Amino acid sequence: MGNIILRGGYLIDPSENICGERDLLISDGHIEEVGFDIQAEKGDRVIDCSHYELWPGLVDMHLHVADLFEISTNTVYCAAQDGVTTALSPGAGNTFMAPALLGAETDRGLPINVGVYLGALNVLGSQLDDEELIALFKGELKDELKWEKLSHNRFTNSFAQYCIGLKEHMGHFLLTDEQIERLYHITSESGLVFMSHTQDPEHSARLVELSKGRQIHLGHTNAAGCGTHAEAEEGMKAVIGLCKHPNVTGEFVTTMLRRGLGNLEGLKMTKASRQRALDALNEKIVDILVSDGQNQSTMKGFGDTRDNIPCILELVEEGVLDKSAAVAAMTSNPCRYLAEVTGCDEWKCKYGTLREGAYANILIVDTENKRASYTITNGEPVSFEGRYIRGHGYAGNWVSRFGTSRTGVGDAPMYSTDN
Repeated sequence: MGNIILRGGYLIDPSENICGERDLLISDGHIEEVGFDIQAEKGDRVIDCSHYELWPGLVDMHLHVADLFEISTNTVYCAAQDGVTTALSPGAGNTFMAPALLGAETDRGLPINVGVYLGALNVLGSQLDDEELIALFKGELKDELKWEKLSHNRFTNSFAQYCIGLKEHMGHFLLTDEQIERLYHITSESGLVFMSHTQDPEHSARLVELSKGRQIHLGHTNAAGCGTHAEAEEGMKAVIGLCKHPNVTGEFVTTMLRRGLGNLEGLKMTKASRQRALDALNEKIVDILVSDGQNQSTMKGFGDTRDNIPCILELVEEGVLDKSAAVAAMTSNPCRYLAEVTGCDEWKCKYGTLREGAYANILIVDTENKRASYTITNGEPVSFEGRYIRGHGYAGNWVSRFGTSRTGVGDAPMYSTDN
């Protein structure tokens, strides 16, 4: 096989301020050329994208992937079918072993790029002190200290630092002010995202007060507009107010933003709280969208990757955002934020963009039916019209605050005869 040429699609690339018809040339997993009338050579595959839009592959920075006791569904494959090419999994119970376990799954073959947050309480529960934890997450902790204080599992010790952030979860664990201060110190010094579960506005206000200007990301912010911990509209108003602080960012779950207001079997916003959220998007107080998961999976009630593309298009139809801004909410905006927090420029140069040299994570969108016609991960078509292409399960890479890698865990021997 030669290269892949995507011909005649209407390209929406917020990172490059491009909205117009273009051809794309994909070579060796990267975008080789963006232009007009790119000529095919012998062996190239040409995909006719006329009447379709070309977006950067969706970057879902809050998507539970294999961290909620999945026994009957394939969340990661469903996500690929829905246009997600990069997912960050924020399980509140994720341990130091999570990067090795999920990294091994990626090595063995997944159709999307995957990264992980660690559960905050699990991190605080190790024998490592704060400065040692910071050294660990910066990749500087000595092996002998890991063996003494972290784990006797060499895979855990080797890959524990390859996470994207820590997740503090109001719904499961209540932490003291001292513990929260430790989390802020660890994340701010080591370049990790500090995410907090946002459903109780009072808890979120407490987290922001304790931040002392350090970054905090309020996960599924519009859950506060569902009325579980405060009156729905007032709760939504309160957390949007928190997102106005320069050190606070938020994200909205696509399912709850749609006209149906959420899941019949789970959390639903009210019309008034939804309008508050739409206004916050329009005013760019919140500019990141996430799915939070799959309704097919064990954890029900929050969101579904199947709502991502319809939500983006409906925000344009309702006049909340223009097309470029709506697409940016699940492409360049989360990547820009991840680059700022982690200090890794690869996030904004290689992901969430269709610029030349970027990884070829591309979404071919059927806007009439509001679905992904093709999902392309690192140059490999992994899904076509809602059907996973089984032959291309090795497209995804492992992503972390250090950028893109393959961990090698999946192919490592469990035992060795070396002394």
